[in-house]
Amino acid sequence: MTAALPDLLNNVPPQVVQSIRAFRIPDLQAAAQAGGQHFLYANFADIETKAEALELIGREFHLPAHFGKNFDALYDCLTDPLARACRQPGFVVVLDQLPVAPKFDKDVREQLLDCFRDAAEFWAEQNVPFRCFYSYL
Repeated sequence: MTAALPDLLNNVPPQVVQSIRAFRIPDLQAAAQAGGQHFLYANFADIETKAEALELIGREFHLPAHFGKNFDALYDCLTDPLARACRQPGFVVVLDQLPVAPKFDKDVREQLLDCFRDAAEFWAEQNVPFRCFYSYL
């Protein structure tokens, strides 16, 4: 028997960056919506570089025009301005098909995921759920 969608997120720590594993993206989206949380999704299937990845995130997450397209700027956009805007209900983030490419190597992938781990820690201090799921291409 499959768990009800809102329960899907209740079984995941409120602050986590983890492989998507057995979760299905539509289920995560439905659970985020049922829980009144923001759902952020980016598909990296056609991305080969760090710059392209940051451009994609900026576009898909609707980051402000002044987004500096580096990891520090990404962290800043994922945290402080949102916290100052209003009380946030929580976030479910999906980074789908992260590339394995010469210009997007293991170090770049880990830096990107570290940025989301840091954001999860920030939101933990605010007592706001921040769950990030990723997969590799």
